[in-house]
Amino acid sequence: MRNASTRLLLTCAAIGVAGGLVFVVSGYLNGIMSATIPILYGSLVGVYFLPGVISQSLLRRGGVALLTGVFAGLIAAAFSPQWFLRYFGAGLAIGLLQELPFVVTRYRYWRAWVFYLAAATAGLIFGAGVFVGIGAEKFEPWANVVYFGLFVLSPAFFTWLARIVAARIDKTGVARGLQREVDRRSVGTTDATVPTP
Repeated sequence: MRNASTRLLLTCAAIGVAGGLVFVVSGYLNGIMSATIPILYGSLVGVYFLPGVISQSLLRRGGVALLTGVFAGLIAAAFSPQWFLRYFGAGLAIGLLQELPFVVTRYRYWRAWVFYLAAATAGLIFGAGVFVGIGAEKFEPWANVVYFGLFVLSPAFFTWLARIVAARIDKTGVARGLQREVDRRSVGTTDATVPTP
């Protein structure tokens, strides 16, 4: 992330702190869920997509999802040190997965459909890792469909929610001067507003 100003870093840190607090609550709920109803584990995994999508939707800059995810993971780990690797790993892994589709466009295209495609794909990848971790291969075929379906739907839902939050933050004007255009692929495009979710 070249030319990262202090203001940009503080913006990512603020979003990361808020996301980290949400991670803590979600972590406890996911712990209960994986112990009692593991098939529904994916229903809350979308929470981990919130900080990255908020920062990407608001700022439209390379590296902000990764940076915000790492901040969120570190904050969550401070509240629950026993789950340091879980929180830090989730923030790092999901932040990286969120960056990938935008790397392909060299961070010049920030339309809504890319966010949703990224969320669904990252959810499937993340779900496959958790699938092996919790031993879900013992599930019935119908349960596997529900399990993986939740790992796609939950990130998509939380992406939609995060884009709404980013649009509301944008209306306050706090990110003015930090944002890049929604579509910088062609010369003359000056749309610098957060698109509707």
